[in-house]
Amino acid sequence: MTEFNVRRDFERIGSWVDRGSRVLDLGCGDGSLLGYLRDTRQIRGVGVEISDERVIACVERGVDVIQQNLDDGLAMFGDRQFDTVVLSQTLQAVHQTEHVLREMVRVGRTGVVSFPNFGYWPHGWSILKGRMPVTGQMPYAWYNTPNIHLCTLKDFEDLCRKLDLQILERVTFSPTHEVKWLAGWRATLALYRFASATNSAGGLREPQ
Repeated sequence: MTEFNVRRDFERIGSWVDRGSRVLDLGCGDGSLLGYLRDTRQIRGVGVEISDERVIACVERGVDVIQQNLDDGLAMFGDRQFDTVVLSQTLQAVHQTEHVLREMVRVGRTGVVSFPNFGYWPHGWSILKGRMPVTGQMPYAWYNTPNIHLCTLKDFEDLCRKLDLQILERVTFSPTHEVKWLAGWRATLALYRFASATNSAGGLREPQ
């Protein structure tokens, strides 16, 4: 993941977050996103992270963090306790994908998910050559990757329909810019904002 994509990812998430709102960041890493939202949007944020090292980094950054495995669920949080729940580039590494997505819209009014797009065309070219793809967005070899549930944009959108989640917005990026057309082939990173279809937080904006 390039520095550019990190910045654009954070900027777009920030544009979807109201000032002073409550944000839960799942798999928050070193707390960079929550720190950014705190400084730019004055949010009240909490992170969930399993890694000892990253939890320490969050504390050093002044970010509130709970150490827990996401696959164990979010039972410690009440319904609609947060305005936005973020899962930034972690979806592909969780085991209980459907459960985590359902829990996101239970504890939050809206969810935000970003993930590497397995449909990016060089990935297919690599497979045709007999190799699993290794790229800037997916830098691991097949034997040491934490990514267990890779998907394309259409795969994720199909899952949202299955789970009765309403996609509100979609943004896609290449390593250097935002992708506006043929995103399923040209984008390396996808970013979605969604809500429960039975309790939508805004009008549907169909993905382009």
